[in-house]
Amino acid sequence: MRCDFNHQSLLQAARYLQDGKLVSFPTETVYGLGADATNDRAVASIYNAKGRPSFNPLIAHVPTLEAAQSIGAFSDTALQLAKQFWPGPLTVVVPLRAPSSISRLVTAGLDTIALRVPAPEKVRALLSEADRPIAAPSANLSGRISPTMATHVEADLGNKIAMILDDGPCQSGVESTIIDCSTETLCILRHGPVTQEEIASLFPGISSNRISVTNDTAPSAPGQLTSHYAPTKAVRLEATDKKADEFMIGFGAYQGDLNLSPTADLIEAAANLFAYLHQADESEAKMIAIAPIPYSGLGAAINDRLARAAAEQPTPKAGDLS
Repeated sequence: MRCDFNHQSLLQAARYLQDGKLVSFPTETVYGLGADATNDRAVASIYNAKGRPSFNPLIAHVPTLEAAQSIGAFSDTALQLAKQFWPGPLTVVVPLRAPSSISRLVTAGLDTIALRVPAPEKVRALLSEADRPIAAPSANLSGRISPTMATHVEADLGNKIAMILDDGPCQSGVESTIIDCSTETLCILRHGPVTQEEIASLFPGISSNRISVTNDTAPSAPGQLTSHYAPTKAVRLEATDKKADEFMIGFGAYQGDLNLSPTADLIEAAANLFAYLHQADESEAKMIAIAPIPYSGLGAAINDRLARAAAEQPTPKAGDLS
């Protein structure tokens, strides 16, 4: 449902977000596809709607710097950047505070989080009314052109979203600049409206990461390209039974120590994926077995993540192999 972005639609959109539904809203960069960042199933619905091929980290949008600081740990440099460019088209990657209510699908299982305070007052009012961080990648099918008008969103995702808030064309039309502030060395991970020259005026010599995506790499933050979280234990895929010394993650009819979705619901499976991998990794079992997951729909993203986890195998220790 596409409607004008006014006070009444803002209140309804906030209720939709609180109920775990998807809402598209305009920022100064592009239209975002928003969901409650603390709700695993809601975040999984983002991937399902976009047809996103893998579980890449998402940007969490918040209304204020104070809200961002309650989620992430800001260094002095991160704080200086936020004070200079927020509200605005800058995303900072900072360590995630623990414990955290943020869904692991937002961080892709990592210990960092990408945060942004968008510029439009209406959007910040929506975030305040929703009263929770909102994960929001661009509101388009994966691989399509990013949307700068509500009609773009409607054409791509109209039947998959509870509400599209229409406030005309976006001002910038280019996704936010992303800076990694999680280490001592600042690094631009994605160029955007906040330029390298503007950032360099505060921090001379800042570097830029221009690595290209390949089938063997995946972003550890939006715009960053390193390996995702991987278990410390060997992973066996397409497992139809549990072997000795294995922790089995089941799916559908294939039971296990945990089951991603007894009803074979791929959205439920995606929502449980990272939490279950963590539980399996923390168990006393020496290996992890994972039941077959269909490759259709959201299953492609689940299998992509599992293939990466299985490929990043640890070096066996003495006594680990029988």
